[in-house]
Amino acid sequence: MFGKIKSSGLVGINGYIISVEVDISHGMPGFEVVGLPDAAVKEARERVRSAIRNSGFYFPSTRIIVNLAPADTRKEGATYDLAIACAILNATGQLNIKDDFSPVVLGELALDGEIRPVTGVLPMLLSVAGKDNPSAVIPVQNVKEALHVKNMKIYPASSLRELVEAINTDSLHMADAAEDVLDFDNVDIEEDFEAVRGQEGAKRALEIAAAGGHNLLMVGPPGSGKTMLAKRLPSILPPLTYEEAIEITKIYSISGNIDPNDGIVKKRPFRSPHHTVSDVALVGGGRIPKPGEISLAHNGILFLDELPEFKKDVLEVLRQPIEDGTILISRANGTISMPCRFMLIASMNPCPCGYYGDPNHHCQCSQQQIMRYLGKISAPLLDRFDLHIEVPAVDFNKLASREKGESSRSIRERVLAARQIQVERYKEKSIFCNAQLISEDINTYCEITEKQKEILKKAFEMLKMSARAYSRILKVSRTLADIDQSRDIQDKHIMEAIQYRSLDRDYWKW
Repeated sequence: MFGKIKSSGLVGINGYIISVEVDISHGMPGFEVVGLPDAAVKEARERVRSAIRNSGFYFPSTRIIVNLAPADTRKEGATYDLAIACAILNATGQLNIKDDFSPVVLGELALDGEIRPVTGVLPMLLSVAGKDNPSAVIPVQNVKEALHVKNMKIYPASSLRELVEAINTDSLHMADAAEDVLDFDNVDIEEDFEAVRGQEGAKRALEIAAAGGHNLLMVGPPGSGKTMLAKRLPSILPPLTYEEAIEITKIYSISGNIDPNDGIVKKRPFRSPHHTVSDVALVGGGRIPKPGEISLAHNGILFLDELPEFKKDVLEVLRQPIEDGTILISRANGTISMPCRFMLIASMNPCPCGYYGDPNHHCQCSQQQIMRYLGKISAPLLDRFDLHIEVPAVDFNKLASREKGESSRSIRERVLAARQIQVERYKEKSIFCNAQLISEDINTYCEITEKQKEILKKAFEMLKMSARAYSRILKVSRTLADIDQSRDIQDKHIMEAIQYRSLDRDYWKW
C-alpha cells in the first residue's frame, strides 16, 4: 500500500516542496522515517500513531516506511506530523483524496488528534503560490498569516478526525480571504518626540537618519536621553510597503514571533539585544541556520545600547552585513543567505565613568582606561556610522519646562517628503534610500561643486577621514538636500554633514 501527500519545508527563509511518501508492507511491525529527519521529525512516529488511534482510525501493525523527499535536505520540527498521518490514512484507504486535489499539508499533531500551529507557514506557502491551482491545509491558528499569500486556497483544520471526514465527504471549508485593507500608515505612535525636552541637535540627527536610512551613533553622559531618543525613532520612519511587510513577516514567521491575531507584521521592527548577546544570536546561525537579531531588524532598526559593552568579536561580525544588507551563513550542507537591511542606531558613554568632557561632572577615568574603553569600537566599525552626534546632559530649565517639543507626526511629514524624492530619483534602481547608494551611484546622484570639493578636502585632511567616511558625508549631504527639497547639494549641506563626523577627530584616536 502506498500513499503520498505534499508538504513544505524551509531552507533559510525560503520554502520548498516536500513529498511525504508512505509505503506499508508485510513484515516485522515497524515505523521508520527517512530523508534526513531531525529528532523532532523522528518523534512524529509516536505522535502520529497516537493521534490516528485516538481519532478513531485504524493504525496498521505492519512495516511502515515514511520518506521525506528530497532525501538530501535536512528536515526539522513537527511541521510534517499532519502530512505523515494523512499519507498513512490515504495508503490504508481511510482517506480518499481526489486526483484534482493535492494541497500542501502543514501542522503538528497532539496525541488526541488536535492540530497545533507551526512556524514558517508564510514562507512555506509562498513556495507553492506560483503553482497551478495552489491550495493548503493548515492549522486554524495559522490562517490569518496564510491568507496573506495571494491566489491560494486555504483550508483550516482543527483536528485530524474533522479533516478526514471533511475530505471524505467533499465538505472541506475554505477560509474566507481577508476583507480588511491593510493600513500600515495608521500604526499607533507609542512613544512621541513631543515628550522630549531639549536635545534639539540629537532630534535633528535622528530626523536625518530617518530621512536617508542612515546609521547613527549617539555619544553622551548617563541620563542624557540617548535610549529614550532611540526608542522614539520608529515613530518618524516611513510606513511599511506591502512587499516590505511580507519580507519581515517571513522572517518573523520562521522565528515564531508572529501575532496570530494579525498574521502580518504591520510596523517596522525595533530590535534592541542585550550586550551579552552572542555572535550567533546577533547575526544568525546554528546547526540548522535561523535568523539572528540583524535579520529580525530587517527593514527596521537595530539598536545597540552601551555599544562598548558588547564583545568586540560580536561587533566585528556586523561589518559585512551593514554594507551588503544580507548575511551569508555557511554550513557543511550549503550556504544560506538571509536579508538584513537595517538602520544601525547605537549609543555609548564617552568613557567608563561616562563623564569625559562633561562640564558639570569630573571624569575619574585615566587616559589608559578611556583608551581601552574606546578601543572596543574599531575604526572600520566606527566608519560605518554615517552620523555621529554628541548628546549632552539636559539643562534643568528645559527639563522643568511644560512646553512640548515638536511632535513625531510633524517630523515624520518632512521625513516622508524626503523619502518620496528618493523613491522618484531611484525608481529605475533597486535603491530605497540614500544610505544604500554605492560608489557609482554617489558619483551620479551626489554631484558637488569645486568650492564644495575644497571644503571636503580641508575636512578630509583635518579629520584624517577614510574613503568610506568621505562617501558617507556625500550621502548625508544628499539627504539634507532632500529634506530642504533642494535639487542640488548646497554648501550648507556639506558643512552640516561634516559636523556629524565628530568621532573622526584626533582626540578619539589617542
